[in-house]
Amino acid sequence: MEYKIKQQDKFRYIEEGQGEPLVLLHGLFGAMSNFRDLIEYFRHHNKVVVPILPLFELDILHTSVGGLERFVHRFIEARRYEDVHLLGNSLGGHKISHSHG
Repeated sequence: MEYKIKQQDKFRYIEEGQGEPLVLLHGLFGAMSNFRDLIEYFRHHNKVVVPILPLFELDILHTSVGGLERFVHRFIEARRYEDVHLLGNSLGGHKISHSHG
């Protein structure tokens, strides 16, 4: 299944389904195919959101776990999501453990 990439300001993302937001954070070389099965399953229970992380667009000072963490935080605020569930793969998982560990 192809997913439409939406845009709000500088944020690009996929959003499928309804309910509490489940934000999926991809890794450094992640692709949507990594999350296809998760999106298909959870979109029947949650609003599944996959922000496109600007791994190759941030300047060198902000291309870090902390910089990406701030990007995700600003994205969640801009979209006004509440009661967010986070699930990360590879570098995406590292961002979660860094901010909540």
